[in-house]
Amino acid sequence: MEIAKDTKTQDKALPATTKLLDSINTPADIKPLSDAQIQQLSNEVREATIEAVSKTGGHLGAGLGVVELTTAIHAVFNTPKDKLIWDVGHQCYPHKILTGRKDKIDTLRKGGGLSGFTKRSESEYDPFGAGHSSTSISAGLGMAVASTLTAKDNHVIAVIGDGAMSAGMAFEAMNNAGANKSRLIVILNDNEMSIAPPVGAFGRYLTKLVSSNAYINAREFGKKVTDHLPGPLRHAAKRAEEGLRVAAGGGSFFEEMGFYYIGPVDGHNMEQLLAVLRNARDRTHEGPVLIHARTQKGKGYIPAERATDKMHGVKKFDVITGDQVKSPKGNPSYTAIFADQLIKEADKDDAIIAITAAMPDGTGLDKFAAAHPTRMFDVGIAEQHAVTFAAGLAAEGQKPFVAIYSTFLQRAYDQIIHDVAIQNLPVRFMIDRAGLVGADGATHAGSFDIAFLGCLPNMTLMAASSIEELQAMTTFAAQYNEGPIALRYPRGEGTFDPSKTTPIELGKGRIVRESKAKKTAILSYGTRLEEALKAAEEIDATVADARFAKPIDEALIEHLVETHETLITIEEGSNGGFGAYVLEHLARKDLLGEAKIKPLTLPDTFLDHDDPKVQYEKAGLVDGDITKFSI
Repeated sequence: MEIAKDTKTQDKALPATTKLLDSINTPADIKPLSDAQIQQLSNEVREATIEAVSKTGGHLGAGLGVVELTTAIHAVFNTPKDKLIWDVGHQCYPHKILTGRKDKIDTLRKGGGLSGFTKRSESEYDPFGAGHSSTSISAGLGMAVASTLTAKDNHVIAVIGDGAMSAGMAFEAMNNAGANKSRLIVILNDNEMSIAPPVGAFGRYLTKLVSSNAYINAREFGKKVTDHLPGPLRHAAKRAEEGLRVAAGGGSFFEEMGFYYIGPVDGHNMEQLLAVLRNARDRTHEGPVLIHARTQKGKGYIPAERATDKMHGVKKFDVITGDQVKSPKGNPSYTAIFADQLIKEADKDDAIIAITAAMPDGTGLDKFAAAHPTRMFDVGIAEQHAVTFAAGLAAEGQKPFVAIYSTFLQRAYDQIIHDVAIQNLPVRFMIDRAGLVGADGATHAGSFDIAFLGCLPNMTLMAASSIEELQAMTTFAAQYNEGPIALRYPRGEGTFDPSKTTPIELGKGRIVRESKAKKTAILSYGTRLEEALKAAEEIDATVADARFAKPIDEALIEHLVETHETLITIEEGSNGGFGAYVLEHLARKDLLGEAKIKPLTLPDTFLDHDDPKVQYEKAGLVDGDITKFSI
């Protein structure tokens, strides 16, 4: 196993034959350890993390980058009394190993096993769930205020990645925390910058100095003294004090927001981490603290360090070589098909712009960036900004395509309503990860976009049932300029539609299979069409692909209920979506008595992580569930 060692602290570590981790069942077991033993423990946690993810797949690079930080936090603070929040939760694998879950770590992201994120129902050491990003400071501030109001004597620590700091919510929380003066510790995990040479002996000394109570108290006393000095002297003293902090690592921006800034700290130097965290724990002054820790994603595992993505998200892999298990070659993914088609449309139309919120790889827009670099914008983890940015482009005659996962698009709902829908601007929403997503679980499932978009005036909704349909609908969206339009498609490989794809016409579905018996009709919205066709072969049902949820194909629906005894609608979405739109239309037309209507939707619950096939079986959206409702 190619695991890089920290040469600065290796001489203090215990012999490799000693397995400290075997005796660590909870963070309380770390308390008696010496600093050298804590370093050795972090080495063992790194090995355990690599070994576990090699068997399960998941997020590797982020967790490896916080091994020392995780170990140090649990060594210094008294969790779970002290609240530790991870942002985003995919950093939490080492945390799970140290908090009573090491024996289950091989079940990560598997059905019935550990979640790939922090989860309140899983452990008392997970005080706040974090499948999305940029929530930790807000949640942490809430917990800190709650502790103050209830006279609890505990700490709240929020670890937030530098990518998560690109979201407006993080800054909103910092602004409030700075004004609130609560005892909150925020650790900025900065893994975009390498540990530079200046972060050496002098840098470590200054960081320890400015994090100590002696320095903090002297600084606060200095502030009071300088407040009474004449203007020129007061400003000179302030500049001198700021100069010391700049020499120690900067942070004036955070200081202006009301945080006491400490850093930068070498996030892989255990001696420095322990000293700084202990100072932060024992501080006597009021107000929040921000510790700026520089870390290296993938740290300590050579294949991850060498990988361009630092092995952020991986499949099962060989620990020695880092080679990931290759999936058998199959059909192309929906994401890839969308990206290829958008590139073709952009080749013909200079007005097409692509926008994503920190997910260029996940949405396929990295390919678009290579083909049209000046027309691709990654705005960071800022879905709200992405939508209003697109609205501004659309207002000036451009054709923005906003590619965001369904579950993340929820964050921009206000902007979709106020900045896009009310103004009827032709923004194209490409909704990836629609439906259930497998190992990422409930936090990443695309369950609600049909319902929350369908109720908006001016909005047009489409769902692709196959990769050919996705191609045709992407072209349709590029040509549609009457207002906002959304196209949803799932994660994973596409299936070829067994029927011939016909041109897309606004608000029109299509009949894919005609029944001779005319007893049951199945109206599918999205990629459940394949399951509908399987069921239809067994029960001889008519199958229609709705294509649009809004405007809904009224003529098609009325034809199906008038010519069949039962109409089954099926969708990969929540209650209140496509099936509800069908029922509402029939009710308005007084046609509910024409046929028995059976809507199949995702259940009214959050489904845990599992294999997607198992998830859809649990959801009741496979062919056998359809046949149960037939006559």
